[in-house]
Amino acid sequence: MSIWWSLHLRREAASVPLARRLLLGTMETAGVDPDISYDLSVALSEACANAVEHGGRTTAHGGCSEAYRVTAYLDGERCRIEVADSGPGFTVECPAPTHAHADADADAEAGRGLYLIRELADHVHIGNKPGLGGAVVSFDKVLKWRADAPLMAV
Repeated sequence: MSIWWSLHLRREAASVPLARRLLLGTMETAGVDPDISYDLSVALSEACANAVEHGGRTTAHGGCSEAYRVTAYLDGERCRIEVADSGPGFTVECPAPTHAHADADADAEAGRGLYLIRELADHVHIGNKPGLGGAVVSFDKVLKWRADAPLMAV
């Protein structure tokens, strides 16, 4: 069983729950365990929020790039998600945050997204797109299936 979809979204806060609901609906329809679906939907929300907040670049005409892309693959026993934007990308290597980093400011509204993605997914890659620039956050997780899963991997 293999399912994939790709969205081209505007860099607006309203796009984040749209991507999350599409992922949750796809996984529910396929029969993925709800705990796995929830973990991946939170990680996707964090990656999309980063693209919305940081993924823009001033264009030659003084405007800002207004879109980012989300792609999800459910392939066999794994789900892989990629969020790519057109912003300046990461200017330094993103170090793996420590648990202390996540607890540094419990009331902070920002700064824990990449940490959460790393905690919720099995494998994470954070980097820049070659050539055109922009950030790419990709992550995957081994899927577990409900007993009644209609599309369970065989």
